[in-house]
Order: sequence, then C-alpha cells, then structure tokens
Amino acid sequence: MSLLRDPWPWWIAGPLIGLTVPLVYLVAGRKWGLSSTFRDMCAATLPTKSDYFAYPWREEGGWRLVMAVGLIVGGSFASITASTTDVAIAPSTVSALQDLGLTDLSGLAPSELFSWAGLATLPGFVMIVVGGFLVGFGTRYAGGCTSGHAISGLSNLRLTSLIAVLGFFAGGLIATHLLLPLLLG
Repeated sequence: MSLLRDPWPWWIAGPLIGLTVPLVYLVAGRKWGLSSTFRDMCAATLPTKSDYFAYPWREEGGWRLVMAVGLIVGGSFASITASTTDVAIAPSTVSALQDLGLTDLSGLAPSELFSWAGLATLPGFVMIVVGGFLVGFGTRYAGGCTSGHAISGLSNLRLTSLIAVLGFFAGGLIATHLLLPLLLG
C-alpha cells in the first residue's frame, strides 16, 4: 500500500480524524466545525449590518479560516496524488442505484443528478437546491454541522450533539430509503 496513492484504511484514517479534536482544543482552546468556519468567512468578506456576522471574527475565528485552508490544501493534495477517482461502492448499492435508474456511477456522484443537466430535472433540482437549503437550515437550527457535532461535540460528551447526530442519521436514512426512491421512481 502506498500511503500517498491508495485510500487509507478506516482504522488509520478514523483515529487520525479523532486526534484532531484534542489537538484543536489544545492549540486553540475552542470547538471546531465547518459551519462556524463558513460564518467566519462570510463575516470576513461580506459587508453587512447583520448582527449574526458582526463579531470580531479575526480574534474568534481567524484560526478556523487557517484550518479551512489546510483542509482545502490537504484535499487537493489527496486528489492530485490519488491513484483513482473512482469511489468503491458495494455491489449491492450499485445494483440498488441502477434499479432507481442511475447508470453513471463513476466518480464521486451520479452525473444524472449532480451536473448542470441534472440540475434542470426535478429530482436534480430537489436534491441540489432544496436539499442544500435544508442542510443549511438544519445546520443553523442544530447549532452546528455534522463535523462539529459528530467530532467535536460527541468527544466533549454533549447531549445536544448526540441528539443532533441521531437526527443527522435519521434524516439520512429517511432520504435514502424513502425520498430517493420517491424522487427517482
């Protein structure tokens, strides 16, 4: 296995992700999640009178912006050095998706849905636009995103994060087993 070319096994990648939480607390003394980083980015770049974005983002969130840049650089490096762009999908999942009418399962997402042509269809519009709105609304309503609650919040033993993560999983199951067949069937 080449560390730079092949995907890392879960038993290596998972603990490395888990170790970032104590590192963030140790270095910055703060919780971390991507939705708060997005708020910092908006506060830094959008002139607005909104109270939500009117806070000292340089002191409170400047370190998160640096971490977000690191995520982008790291993801780009992983993408460039990867030996393949295909995602390993279980044969049963491929069969289930083909039964729903999706044929192009190469790459990261089915192009029938996640492309400009797919956006012009009702299922593509619902998944991309309506789904994106619901994810943004849910992130704000839950007080954080999946990475913030599942990685930072759960490691801090926060009940609100446990409830949010259970909600994320329930929503994913409902979307997979009820909404996706309804939209594509």
